[in-house]
This record gives sequence, structure tokens and C-alpha cells, in this order.
Amino acid sequence: MADEPKHVEQDAAPAEMRDPFVRRELTRAAVWLGLAGAIALAVLLVQPLLLIFAGLVFASLLDGGVRLLGRVLPIGRGWRLLIVVVLVVLFLLGTFYLTGVQVTQQVTQLRSTLEVQFARVAAWLAAQGVMPGASDVGGMVRQAMGSVGRLTSWVGTAIGALTSLFMIAVIGLFVAMEPRTYGRGVEWMVPTDKRREFALVVDRMSKTLRRLMAGRLLGMLAEGVLTWLALMIGGVPMAMILGVLTGLLAFIPNIGAFISGALMIAVGFSAGTEVGFWAIGTYLVVQTFDGYVLLPIVARKTVDLPPALTLGAQIMASALFGILGLALADPMTAMMKAALERSSERSEEELGDDSRHT
Repeated sequence: MADEPKHVEQDAAPAEMRDPFVRRELTRAAVWLGLAGAIALAVLLVQPLLLIFAGLVFASLLDGGVRLLGRVLPIGRGWRLLIVVVLVVLFLLGTFYLTGVQVTQQVTQLRSTLEVQFARVAAWLAAQGVMPGASDVGGMVRQAMGSVGRLTSWVGTAIGALTSLFMIAVIGLFVAMEPRTYGRGVEWMVPTDKRREFALVVDRMSKTLRRLMAGRLLGMLAEGVLTWLALMIGGVPMAMILGVLTGLLAFIPNIGAFISGALMIAVGFSAGTEVGFWAIGTYLVVQTFDGYVLLPIVARKTVDLPPALTLGAQIMASALFGILGLALADPMTAMMKAALERSSERSEEELGDDSRHT
């Protein structure tokens, strides 16, 4: 008994989880590691996440058509969705069937025209001393068009493009079939006391997205048709493909209009000075009509996004996520705007409740 120690330490060792200090530090470390892991996972999964979001955007388009059709056809939602899908498929097939050959020819002609116009501009700049000598212009043109060709080849790879479009269409179709089922599934992952507020925010974001897509489709249709008719009247070559491109690029405000205008003017001047000035006038008239007549009307009925906010979001989204992020920048911004507006309303409601209690 004499060998037994007089005092035995009862406190926890530093390596034991019973130590409050160790527990606190391990909790902090776990939080930071979890945050870093979540960021790394988001970076790795950014393309699949964008495809899922694109599917949700497509679902909002289908859902908007179903709701609009429900105002005139009092039938079940499934039948209305079937009618909308059939109409979309028929429209796409009819468009490709009627204009496919002509558009294919004009796309080839458009690329050749742009190559020639780019070479002319580069040669003029070289003559002014702005660019390297004329001997380097041909190499620069070939290099630039080779880069464009590689980019076009990458974007237009049959398997990748068709797979992405197929996945977007499938996700959008399934979500549009039973939106409440997927909504309840997401709500289930939210704490019980936050579910009502979460459901309200999601409902507002969905409504905002539907309105934005409806307005965007109207603007795309108007710009494409007006551009096509005006260029055709003025004798601008490839009026149809330019109208189609203008309508498609109108999905991306600001940047899309600049790109379509540059293509339009380049093709116009390839047919002569007068035709080039007609193309410039067409671009100015269409954009003026869209900016001062159509856009204010659509914005009052849909979503009013400030141009500077939209452009800033497009720049950041394109830098972070590429071309797909650029195309989806507007829906992202509109949904975040709706969520922030609801957060502001909730803060005002809480302040009002506190003032009444006091």
C-alpha cells in the first residue's frame, strides 16, 4: 500500500474528448473543414449544378405554359402539360423542317463573310499602324478563326451537347409534371420551424422565374421577327439566320444585343455601303423599340431588373461558370432578388411586431 500514489489526477487528458477545450477546438475545426469541403464539392460539381438549374428554368417555362393554358382549357394539369410539350416539339420540328436547309446554307455563308470582313478590318488597322504588318494579318486571321473553330467544335460536339440538352429537358419535364412533390422534398430538408417561410420564398422565386421567362420569350420573338423583316426589306444577305441569331441572343440582355448587332453590321457592309447603313439603322431601330417600348411594357408585367445589375451579374457568372453561367445569369439574379426582397419584408414585419409590443 505504501507504493500507491498519494494523489491521482482526475482531470481529463488533453487528448480526451471530455476536455471542453478540445471539444470546442475540434468543433471549430470540423466547421471549417466542412465549409472547405462544401466549397471544393461545389467547384467540382459546378457544371452538373448548372445543368440542374437550367432544367429548373426549362421547367418554369413549361409550368408557365401550363398555367396560361389552364385559363382557357379547364382540364387536368397532366393533359395541359402534354399539350404544351407537343406544341413545343411541333414548333421545333416545323422550324427545322421549313428553314433547316436555308439556315444551314446561311450559317456557312455567314462564317465565310465574317472571315472576309475580319480580314478587311485587320488589314485596314495594319495600314494605320494599329496592328502588326500585313504579313502577320493572315496568320492572325487563321489563328482567330481556328480558335473560333475549336470553340464551335467544342460547343457543338454532338454527344456532349445532345446529352446536356437531353438532361435539361428530362429534368425540366419531370419537375413540371409534379412541382409540388419536388418542392415538398426540398422543404423536408429544412428545419420544421423554418418550412413555412422557406415555402413562401420558394413560391415567390418560382413566380419571379416564370414571369422573367415569359417576358424573355416575348422579347426574343419580337426582336427576331422584327430584325428578320427589316433586314429582308433592306436586302441584307442572310436575313433569316441573322433574325434567328438575334432572337436567340436576346435571351442574354446587353451582351447578346451587342453580338447580334456586330454580326448584322458586318454582314450588311459585305453587300455594300448602303446595305451596311441599313443594317446599322435596323439594329438601332430594333434596339430602341426593345429598350423604350417593349422592355418597359414587359418589365411592368414581369420582372424589372436594373441594366447595371444584370450586366454585372453576367460578367461575374461568365467568369465563374463560362457560357452556361452567362446564359443563366438573369434567372439567378432574378431569384436572388426575390429572396432578398422577402428577407427585407420579413425584417420589416419583425420590426413592426417589436414596436407594437413595446
